[in-house]
Amino acid sequence: MTLELSVDRSSPVPLYFQLSQQLEAAIEHGTLTPGSLLGNEIELAARLGLSRPTVRQAIQSLVDKGLLVRRRGVGTQVVHSQVKRPLELSSLYDDLEAAGQRPATRVLVNTFVSATAEIAAALGVAEGSDVHQVERLRLAHGEPMAYLCNYLPPALLDLDTAQLETTGLYRMMRAAGITLHSARQTIGARAATVDEADRLAEQEGAPLLTMQRVTFDDTGRAVEYGTHTYRPTRYSFEFQLLVRP
Repeated sequence: MTLELSVDRSSPVPLYFQLSQQLEAAIEHGTLTPGSLLGNEIELAARLGLSRPTVRQAIQSLVDKGLLVRRRGVGTQVVHSQVKRPLELSSLYDDLEAAGQRPATRVLVNTFVSATAEIAAALGVAEGSDVHQVERLRLAHGEPMAYLCNYLPPALLDLDTAQLETTGLYRMMRAAGITLHSARQTIGARAATVDEADRLAEQEGAPLLTMQRVTFDDTGRAVEYGTHTYRPTRYSFEFQLLVRP
């Protein structure tokens, strides 16, 4: 391992946590790239003058976060960094691409459905009227990241399945001349159902992040209503809070 690692024994911060934070930063900044091997625990412990249990605890904390994985016969391997998405009007596809996460998409549903009361209220259309429904599985480095379900007014744009699998929905909207202006968004969390766990390679009952968003164009028209679920080990939302004077 060529990483510059060190621990401060005079600090009140536990030694394992100091080490785990440095390793996590190396993963986040791309110094440790996906697929790279972390190295031998014994050698790392000797190099830093730490006990093996301390090093093992540091590594296990990153395994629990989904950043590292232990593979028999291979060693401890970097999976990928967690995507930290800023709370702004952006596409998950664009955010993953900007983070170097190699996004991919599987379109599972691309059809028209009758608008429920909830969908109708969100899009400002009549209940029972036709709306476009698109369900996609978004992957990064070949692993499931999020399940996206979107509803759009029927005549908004052509939602070609092949194009949806190679680019983001917001890119398609912008290419069609739609100016995205603002959104109303709600973030939550809940346990995964059987179907959700199967889609996202999680255990039934595992915690999932949820997001609902209604997006508006520059005329105030609702152009998209989305209900999404995310794996918290792979994904998080970032907030910037300002203090009012």
